[in-house]
Amino acid sequence: MKQPIFRGSGTALVTPFFSDGAIDYASLGRLIDLQIASKTDALIPCGTTGESATMSEKERLSVIEYTVKRVAGKIPVIAGTGTNNTAQSVSLTKQAKSLGADGVLAVCPYYNKPDQRGLEKHYQALADCQIPVLVYNVPSRTGCTVSAQTLKKLSFHPYIAGLKDAGGSLQSAATVRHLCGDDLPLYSGDDGCIVPFLSIGGVGVISVVSNILPRAVHNLCQRWFSGDETGAAKIQLRLMPVISALFSKTNPIPVKAALEFLGYEPQALRLPLCPLPEEEKQDLFRVLKEWTDNDDGA
Repeated sequence: MKQPIFRGSGTALVTPFFSDGAIDYASLGRLIDLQIASKTDALIPCGTTGESATMSEKERLSVIEYTVKRVAGKIPVIAGTGTNNTAQSVSLTKQAKSLGADGVLAVCPYYNKPDQRGLEKHYQALADCQIPVLVYNVPSRTGCTVSAQTLKKLSFHPYIAGLKDAGGSLQSAATVRHLCGDDLPLYSGDDGCIVPFLSIGGVGVISVVSNILPRAVHNLCQRWFSGDETGAAKIQLRLMPVISALFSKTNPIPVKAALEFLGYEPQALRLPLCPLPEEEKQDLFRVLKEWTDNDDGA
């Protein structure tokens, strides 16, 4: 049985950008501090939500280093080091390890469309860096998926630490859970299915929503693990309008707009992503205001 890197709510951190594209470290620090104060259980910089695909290697490593230093050991930092290039992913993984990351999140290699043999060798190469590796299945972004059978093989590697599943199929996740059991901790990659994932033995979520509502997502997980399944489900259902609004456009377009609702300066996106249109942003703000007006401390 493998011990999870974390249990509960992990935040897939937004990378704040100024209008000229430079990284806004002051806003990033503020966001990290909010997460820690809200009892978020782990931080994941430089993933999909962090726009890693449009960041240089130097920028990614800088954000990882900044996050590790800002967190100062309070909670785990799991660095996004995945690319479609095994050699580059290995290099990023080794450097993230040297910067003090507690683990890495590695997206299934995109564009190349490797078969299962290639995927197995790719993740073995990352795990051989001797830092915990979370496999990240998100076929809507990558065009391929690490199969349950391949995950079973990978689960025997001591540094394959779990799976972030954003495949959109609870049945597929349950199959992975059936084959791998406690040898492969399972994290939901879909905010709309946190409770269902926990119900089949998942250990937490890597969440977009928790950028702006970190306490709610943390409390959902804690209620589940404390045995209050009904309370967890209540929070899940209350979050659904917010989740729908935050995924009305490609992530992270809406969540970056949502940061303005929290009082952050307007956050730029890097092309080819474009900001949320003003009318849709106001619709999002209305949903967030409704949550705020009815927040019962859950």
